[in-house]
Amino acid sequence: MGIQKMFDLSGRVAVITGGSTGLGLQMATGLAEAGANVILAARKLNRCEVAAEKISKELGVKALPVACDVSNQESVQNLIATTVRAFGKLDIMVNNAGVVWGEPAVDHTLKGWNKVMGVNLNGCFFGCQEAGKVMIKQKYGKIINLSSVCGFVGAEAEATDAIAYMASKGAINIMTKDLAAKWARYNITVNAIAPGYFPTDMTEETRNSEMGNIVMKHIPMRRFGGDEELKGAVVYLASDASSYCTGQILAVDGGYLAI
Repeated sequence: MGIQKMFDLSGRVAVITGGSTGLGLQMATGLAEAGANVILAARKLNRCEVAAEKISKELGVKALPVACDVSNQESVQNLIATTVRAFGKLDIMVNNAGVVWGEPAVDHTLKGWNKVMGVNLNGCFFGCQEAGKVMIKQKYGKIINLSSVCGFVGAEAEATDAIAYMASKGAINIMTKDLAAKWARYNITVNAIAPGYFPTDMTEETRNSEMGNIVMKHIPMRRFGGDEELKGAVVYLASDASSYCTGQILAVDGGYLAI
């Protein structure tokens, strides 16, 4: 198989949660540029509709908007069922939806903790579980979870003060590895991407405060990620190029975890 064919996603079907904005939209666009039909899922359907129309018009693939609250298991079940009804299969599942709650650890509220765990960890698990049911029957699938550099290392409060977020991403790392071990026999790969700091709504407060300057000193490239710098990672993990890669967490972080 030639290298271009390895990365070709023509005819593949990919679900991206949190796919209407930010990193989710960037990854959805990258998958569509590689030929995949995409399902954009998020709580706000209107944003999904706008993004889906743009992708379909500009890239010539099918793009389906679906309202989904990943913290609600029934909502995720509906997302996967809708995908299978529309396309007859599910090749790629990108569990990207996430939230952050910034608060000192000693004062962190249970409300904030539960919100972060409900979306980031439970939502990722529900996505894996429902996609897994389809992919096990197919004997094929690519699951890509969104972790973070915050899932690997601690941080001083002056840099990042979001204990629930960091704990949720650390849990996603081990969940990714465990599911990879369990589902390899079904020709399903389960990997994760760990982005560093990218310009998104989630990182806006950090980037526009002294926290941003502190974080920047920990990034060897001395800059935040760009608008297209997750595309390569997600296409690689979604394509045949990564057929012998499972249980891995790929950091795209400007060198943040290297020091």
